[in-house]
Amino acid sequence: MAQPACEYKPGLEGVPVAKSSISYVDGKEGILKYRGINIEELATKSTFLETAFLLIWGRLPSKEELDSFQVDINNHRRIKYHIRDMMKCFPESGHPMDALQTSAAALGLFYSRRALDKEEYIRDAVVRIIAKIPTMVAAFSQMREGNDSVKPNDDLNYSANFLYMLTEKEPEPLEARIFDVCLMLHAEHTMNASTFSAMVTSSTLTDPYAVVASAVGTLAGPLHGGANEEVLTMLEEIGSIENVRPYIEDCVENKKKIMGFGHRVYKVKDPRARILQQLAERLFELTGHDEYYDIALEVEKVVAEKLGHKGIYANVDFYSGLVYRKLGIKPDLFTPMFAISRVAGWLAHWREQLAVNRIFRPTQIYVGEKDGIYIPIEDR
Repeated sequence: MAQPACEYKPGLEGVPVAKSSISYVDGKEGILKYRGINIEELATKSTFLETAFLLIWGRLPSKEELDSFQVDINNHRRIKYHIRDMMKCFPESGHPMDALQTSAAALGLFYSRRALDKEEYIRDAVVRIIAKIPTMVAAFSQMREGNDSVKPNDDLNYSANFLYMLTEKEPEPLEARIFDVCLMLHAEHTMNASTFSAMVTSSTLTDPYAVVASAVGTLAGPLHGGANEEVLTMLEEIGSIENVRPYIEDCVENKKKIMGFGHRVYKVKDPRARILQQLAERLFELTGHDEYYDIALEVEKVVAEKLGHKGIYANVDFYSGLVYRKLGIKPDLFTPMFAISRVAGWLAHWREQLAVNRIFRPTQIYVGEKDGIYIPIEDR
């Protein structure tokens, strides 16, 4: 039997599939940069919309450009009543990620012209998607409770408006700022599964709404999005600080996954986890302490003791659920929060892909039978 022409790598692990200038990760040093700028600096000085502009267009905007971008986003927050009527038909028990994927794809029915060679079309698509995705997430959250969707509040910025549409309560400035930083932290992270899905879809030169819908579907899988929801479940199961050590020791001994720990890239504590931990502490000062935070601290301590030598430390999901819950966000909406943020990264890779596009067509290693014969049905 002839040897395969190339080495098989399950999941394409470690196989470069693109050249990109969007984000950079150093897993050994715990470094994450967007367009060369450290995530810590962006989290301190920037906003989500400015960061989205940076990711998509490759540079920080001027004041005039950022003001124009924000105004355009504000003007496109609303969704057409046809889409709202469609969403009202979704089953109340449906998962918000499934509702989001369907709604994102539906945008293409209204706005898709596939004028991918026109910068005006690209900009309009970017604005519509970034503006409308949060509105659709909040609308489904309200509708499944039997309520009408909450209209966007034009007096509120991007993050504050989303929290308002979700809870019908205007958030405190600190709450809005913390959520905005959360969006920045999740906006982009090199070549992950959903980003690769977006790139494969975009390589066919379909519309950006289909690109985002495919990425949302990929993110919905439990091996990609949703780990922060499972972290809360784990903390609730542990129940007390005293139970942490025996729980973690049992996980280590029986090789059970400890939610919120370990990363395919980072071998030290995820830099986003460090920032999220600081955000959690600031939020608790405003809204009151969370008893599960004390359990989380002990979990991180024991895991570092038991598994730190293997490069297993807290990742971005470990503290984000605690932050989201304090902001009044329900656990099954945690992954949609990820999608609202990551759409900036997906669109950045979509735009980058268009500039050098070649349709993805990987090969395979065939391992099936080569000399099969057809047996008539009466003889089977």
